[in-house]
Amino acid sequence: MAAVARASHPGLYERGWHPTAVTGTVGAATAAATLLGLDRAGVRTACQLAVLGAGGLRAAFGTDGKSIQVGAAAAHGVRAAQLTDRGVTAAGSIEAAFADAYGGSWAEAGDRPAIEDNWIKAFPCCLQTHAAIEAAEQAVRLGADPAGSGVVAVHRRSRQAAPLDDVETGLEAKFSIPYTVAFTLLHGVPGVESFAAVDPGARTLAARIEVQVDDTLEQSEAVLTWSGDAAPIETRVDAARGSPRHPMTAAQLTAKVRSLAGSRLDGALEDRARPAAEVLALVGQT
Repeated sequence: MAAVARASHPGLYERGWHPTAVTGTVGAATAAATLLGLDRAGVRTACQLAVLGAGGLRAAFGTDGKSIQVGAAAAHGVRAAQLTDRGVTAAGSIEAAFADAYGGSWAEAGDRPAIEDNWIKAFPCCLQTHAAIEAAEQAVRLGADPAGSGVVAVHRRSRQAAPLDDVETGLEAKFSIPYTVAFTLLHGVPGVESFAAVDPGARTLAARIEVQVDDTLEQSEAVLTWSGDAAPIETRVDAARGSPRHPMTAAQLTAKVRSLAGSRLDGALEDRARPAAEVLALVGQT
């Protein structure tokens, strides 16, 4: 999945596809085929069948459809592996057809695993809001006045991923650079509970935050210029925490897991040989 996603960037985005939902079919098929004990040829067939059902649009961002299309990709990948296990075949030309139809590129794992380029999200919202959130976090430390106003400069890709400004729901807020910056200025960086509903104060402040596209910036870079009663404050983040450039610390990763699962997974992930079924049983505890 990571190899195909890396090779297909930014082609999938430019055509309006949701890359996670498109390449997720391949990831799920690979995982399921491996668990079923299929050989290398079987894994490839499963991926070929899986990509026949690839889909998912950026237009779904900010709605339940965004999560549903990712789940659908996972389900389709599993079904593709099960079909392969039952003898269903696919054509070897599918990979080339994928590139033509989707605007991406097929790829295999190389000498440098593509998964090493993966990000782990520090905040539970669109990845392309994260650098702006950290820029706001820095501005707070420098004394930014929430009564002021600001401009956030980002690369075009960030604006494509997080296109919403004024938001009405928590789901929409996850894809809004102005809102997440405003929330951070008022309350600190967002957590899971922060998107249960739209914060009225953050929504009001977001109206005074302008987003500008600057393609001289890197794709995940953000520059915040904040103006208040004092001299303007400028903060810059080249890539947010959780990126390959700024990986999360062990303590930050542990805190992320705890924020999602409470204490039930404490120590459970330290043994990499532990059966997944045991970990899933812990997750399902109430």
